[in-house]
Amino acid sequence: MLNSSLGFEFLLLEFSEVRQLQILHFLLFLLLYLATITGNLLIICAVVLDHHLHTPMHFFLMNLAMQDIGQVSVIIPKSMFNSIMNTRHISFSGCVAQVFLFLFFLASDISLLTLMAYDRYVAICNPLQYNMLMNRTACIKMVASAWIGGLLYGVLHASGTFAIPFCSNVVNQFFCEIPQLLKLACSNLYLIEVGAVVLSISLVFACFIFIIGSYVHIFIVVLRIPSVEGRQKAFSTCLPHLIVFSTLVLTGSFAYLRPTSNTPSHMDLILTVIYSMFPPILNPLIYSMRNKEIKVALAKLLGFKNRTKKALCLCLRVFQSLITNI
Repeated sequence: MLNSSLGFEFLLLEFSEVRQLQILHFLLFLLLYLATITGNLLIICAVVLDHHLHTPMHFFLMNLAMQDIGQVSVIIPKSMFNSIMNTRHISFSGCVAQVFLFLFFLASDISLLTLMAYDRYVAICNPLQYNMLMNRTACIKMVASAWIGGLLYGVLHASGTFAIPFCSNVVNQFFCEIPQLLKLACSNLYLIEVGAVVLSISLVFACFIFIIGSYVHIFIVVLRIPSVEGRQKAFSTCLPHLIVFSTLVLTGSFAYLRPTSNTPSHMDLILTVIYSMFPPILNPLIYSMRNKEIKVALAKLLGFKNRTKKALCLCLRVFQSLITNI
């Protein structure tokens, strides 16, 4: 039982043993990390400093941006450090922190995306009751419940995973991921955590069904809008949310529920990268960088005039094109 020994460390998966490819991995992850941090920080600053964006939708976007920054900051810097230093090590306490914080931000993210679907449902299907149902107090309580739920979720799985004795310290993933850690268990106690993971996936699918149901009602209402411009505006606020959440749920569920092999798999690595890194990168892009109110708020924030606003929009389009090409 290795985790009972003093100074126990895990060995994470290397992307490559070739030094040039390790540096390439470092630079690629650095680019992705800086793009994610920059995009989400722009959203936070715009929402906080522009009173025109003090609405429920933008309040949810701001919290989503904070969660996305936390999610990528938990796993990407350590992976970059290991690549540039040509090492694989992560301490036992560091692995515990990684599992807890990653699941904390991931669960909070899923909860918030579900709340955003409810916000769009009320705004489009019950516009007359929107101000009453989505008032300031209600929004704060919703967001607080998402953060607290994520905290409890992280504590539950971190304590359940690391209460298990490990017979190996080689993790076949570039960060401490529960399915890969459970493969290292020495006893059948890991089945308890497996049951907790399956239950969690079931709850995520329940959120997915709730969102699908909400959007079915939304699309029915939107199709009744006589104005083509009105329908396009409604679809533009709903479809990106549905695409991001679907990608997150499907790839995450497949990564957690599929049988894990004893050797590193390129498919496991690709799925993990998709569900752990792509949503935080895409969220600011599809939710806000294409939002005219956010663009105007950023232009005002930086003190630009009309001509410079156009330049800022051009920069944002370049940023969007860069991320798309990545």
